Amino acid sequence: MTIDELLQLFSDQQAWLMLKNELRPGCRLELTGAVGSSFSLIVAEMLRRQGGVHVFVMEDKDAAGYLYNDLYPLIEENRLLFFPTGYKRSIQYGQEDASGLVQRTKALSALQQHDGSGTLALCTYPEALVEKVVGQKTLTESILKLHVGERLATSFVEEVLTSNRFERVEFVYEPGQYSIRGGIIDIFSYSSNVPYRIDFFGDEIDSIRPFDISTQLSTGKLEEVEIVPNLKDSEQGQRVSFAEFAGPVTYWMADGAYTLKRFDEIRTKMLGDTEHPEEIGQRVTSRKEFLRDSEESAFVLLKDNITERPTEKTITFMTAPQPQFNKKFELLAEDIQTHREQGYETYFLTENKAQIERLGNIFNSIGEKHVRFGSVPITLHAGFIDHVTRKCFYTDHQIFDRYQRYRIRGELDRSESLTIQELNSLKVGDYVVHIDHGVGRFGGLVRTVENGKVHEAIKLIYRDNDVLLVNVHALHRISKYKDKDSEPPKIYKLGSGAWQRMKLNTKKAVKDIARELIVLYAKRKASQGFAFSPDSYLQHELEASFIYEDTPDQQTATQLVKQDMESATPMDRLICGDVGFGKTEVAIRAAFKAVADSKQVAVLVPTTILALQHYRTFNDRLKDFPVRIEHLSRVKSAKETRAILEATAAGKIDILIGTHKILGKNVVFKDLGLLIIDEEQKFGVAAKEKLRQIKANIDTLTLTATPIPRTLQFSLMGSRDLSVITTPPPNRQPIATESHLFDEDIIREAIEYELARNGQVYFVHNRVETIGQIERLIRKLCPQARVAVGHGKMDARELEKLMMDFIYGEFDVLVATTIIESGVDVPNANTIIINDAQNFGLSDLHQLRGRVGRSNRKAFCYLLTPPDETLPPDARRRLRAIEEFSDLGAGFNIAMQDLDIRGAGNLLGGEQSGFIADIGFETYQKILNEAIAELREEEFAGTAQANGAPAMPEPATYISDCQIDTDREAFIPDTYVSSGAEKIRLYRELDHITDEDRLVVFEKNLVDRFGPIPEPTRELFDVVRMRWLCIRLGFEKAIVKNGIMILKFVENQNSAYYKSALFGGILRSATRPGSKFIFKQNNNKLSIVVRNIKNIAEATRNLQELEERAKAELSNQTV
Repeated sequence: MTIDELLQLFSDQQAWLMLKNELRPGCRLELTGAVGSSFSLIVAEMLRRQGGVHVFVMEDKDAAGYLYNDLYPLIEENRLLFFPTGYKRSIQYGQEDASGLVQRTKALSALQQHDGSGTLALCTYPEALVEKVVGQKTLTESILKLHVGERLATSFVEEVLTSNRFERVEFVYEPGQYSIRGGIIDIFSYSSNVPYRIDFFGDEIDSIRPFDISTQLSTGKLEEVEIVPNLKDSEQGQRVSFAEFAGPVTYWMADGAYTLKRFDEIRTKMLGDTEHPEEIGQRVTSRKEFLRDSEESAFVLLKDNITERPTEKTITFMTAPQPQFNKKFELLAEDIQTHREQGYETYFLTENKAQIERLGNIFNSIGEKHVRFGSVPITLHAGFIDHVTRKCFYTDHQIFDRYQRYRIRGELDRSESLTIQELNSLKVGDYVVHIDHGVGRFGGLVRTVENGKVHEAIKLIYRDNDVLLVNVHALHRISKYKDKDSEPPKIYKLGSGAWQRMKLNTKKAVKDIARELIVLYAKRKASQGFAFSPDSYLQHELEASFIYEDTPDQQTATQLVKQDMESATPMDRLICGDVGFGKTEVAIRAAFKAVADSKQVAVLVPTTILALQHYRTFNDRLKDFPVRIEHLSRVKSAKETRAILEATAAGKIDILIGTHKILGKNVVFKDLGLLIIDEEQKFGVAAKEKLRQIKANIDTLTLTATPIPRTLQFSLMGSRDLSVITTPPPNRQPIATESHLFDEDIIREAIEYELARNGQVYFVHNRVETIGQIERLIRKLCPQARVAVGHGKMDARELEKLMMDFIYGEFDVLVATTIIESGVDVPNANTIIINDAQNFGLSDLHQLRGRVGRSNRKAFCYLLTPPDETLPPDARRRLRAIEEFSDLGAGFNIAMQDLDIRGAGNLLGGEQSGFIADIGFETYQKILNEAIAELREEEFAGTAQANGAPAMPEPATYISDCQIDTDREAFIPDTYVSSGAEKIRLYRELDHITDEDRLVVFEKNLVDRFGPIPEPTRELFDVVRMRWLCIRLGFEKAIVKNGIMILKFVENQNSAYYKSALFGGILRSATRPGSKFIFKQNNNKLSIVVRNIKNIAEATRNLQELEERAKAELSNQTV
């Protein structure tokens, strides 16, 4: 069935036609019997045919969001708007929300401009409707319209912006900001969710382009735009109710009495809190005022319960809600059959074709092959049965019992890349590592003048205040020092050999480890394991009952694990993914596959609590299947332990979960087929040795939540099979994150709400000295709550018992220091309150917040902080970032930043983290890559010579870098880019570009953001091109000064480069008579000199010529 046919479902029905005829200004109608998303379809068809302004008032933000989501694919995009509150939660808490303000302003502009033709629909809820808005006249006066070709001075635009309280910044990233760079003005209006870039040519507007906040690049072109200021700031005098602003419209209300009751509640609450009761009338609308101002409007009520507005007529549709099947597919098949016998057809509503196939497979696997159903390619919020047309419409998320997210277009798009750039940006005083000189401190950008030419360099400060200036085109040799501990690194003395020795030691250690990994891998590949049989129908049923939708990464990981298990070689796969990304599910499927082949499974975890947690998860997932699961840990008595060990030896237990105890001599498996290890890095050396012996011929699956850096994955390809799950589950509920001042009301409300739904609460307070006061405060605020306290200074056993009690629900509120961030799942705890949140790093906040939202309930995270004005700017940005990335997995990239280091340590063993601490993470990676390349070269040479073939390493491995020294002006002038931090970011980006295509894109982006490129910057691009050529040709250093270019060959006399055909070709072409390339030898060091070089571009052309000649020499030789 198509979407159009679905829409026509109701339009031929008696009730719909009656509704269409009765709907006119001032009417009062009651609409009953429209359940589930049938209401959305009835309304959508009405909007398409009727025209006019329609305001849908739902019970709360979620209900309004779902209706908006249902209508979005059915109505033209610009005809449907969301009208939220301009505050977090609601106006009574007084905290503004920029995203809400933008959507409100956009909706008001659209309402004001609506000329009666066509439809306009607004989805809203009581908290949004109660807030007063500016009058029509004020709105008109405050709009600045700009269109291409218009003549006006940039100074005039700036004056208007300043008078409207716009703030001038370097780079625009939120509403109410503007920036000026030469003839380019960037403005972020309150009526749009993206900022605009206005490009002036003299005093004329040349172009208007919307652009992306995170990349700062244009995304299209516009003819005209409207700049609207923050209307909340405008004069309070002219504020009116929404009903007065909108005039006569049609209101569709889900629950009129409740809406008007909320109006009064919010007003009363604000009256109680304020010292100026006379101002309340300016801020919120009363029940009486709303009813007075909407006198001429039409009302369609789903419940006839507004006493002042009794309805004149009731219109009834004949629909019923979708039945609850609780994932029992036999019931669903039976329901479809029964309905079919009664003459009903069944359709599934989903855009995802895979879900339809999956349902088909499930029906086949449970023996219900004759089930007939259709589908409609649309996702609606709730299914329904229509008795008039005899059709059932079921949604897939209700069948599979999953949460469905709603998306609202036009919300501010907050991208993580902005935050990540901030984390990586260098600030003066930061520790940095120069690959040749070791760890120093960053001293900012400095200008130097040489022979009357200006150069830009980066200043590094070493021990005894020695200064090293690094040219901007050698920036790739510097990296920010990153290490997990915050203690400062050792700063080196320039010119001492300590750093070089340090580097060599690291390289040697890395090589030993890599060698060992490679040998182990080879040994395992050669040994013989058990080949499991293909999937059974039970396996399909288990996978279909997973409550979330599989992400692509998860599917791939599951497939690979199964392939590994089905092959005869023992599996050793590492699965890496953030908390809550479904690693455990992959493990459960693998375990079940092993049990289905009558093999036993051992699950090894680092702590007793995790053992218990996994035991509960496995039991929960496998409760409908014939599998016996047990767990071994300190909690079990000696008698219980003995019974478990006997049953394991007899083969009666299928899955045994436990701490390192299960590696003991007394644990004997009858037929072990699969070993699952969770968080391997947390085990000691002895346990690892035991594992190595087991791992040789048993399939092993290791899980880790510490992200493994991309760069390491590549270098370790070949030593471990790796699956990385980076996509978060699609419909996991985002965690509602709000930052507030420390307010007892908010704490009380948060805890009471959670207790009312029988949940539990974490309260994080990171000071052991004052944690008792917080406990007393919570007992005072919520006398009915059972409160307990946990912190790191407690005895380990005591702490463990406390956590166990919390998991078992013995108490409601756990007041703790950050000890809770280490991996404990309490599915029932779905609210976390973090006190003094400004003192935590981004990844700490992300980890802490990851403790909640583990089930299919909505979770809340409250960040309590001092007032915004007292916070340093970076703390403000951090809190804002964590509030905005409320998605699971959004923080994965943020956390990646800090966790990179831990990931490296895990993969390569603990002894590596010492080296990482000494030399910083990025430098460690560079050394690791070099070491692995050298190893491969050595091994390659060994194997090749054994086969009698000449060893020919890749030319790229001769040198990895070339140092360029020039007296030409090659930099980004201040007049072009004024911000120092942004310049360094651009220099670094430019320095990491390795091919012409990316350089062209970089140039295009610069023009887009800053205008035409100045000469010194063009020269800088040529330096980058020159460096690529020098590396290809094997020159370690190139000097271009006073019209002469000197190219220096590899310093290492024993380098394989000197035996290569490439060097032979260069040598022959340079020694030919009359060649402009002059060959020189000085102190056993070889170089080539070229004269009459005017600029870098010419130097690059000469190098290209040299490369072509060398290649020609080579081909002559082979002929």
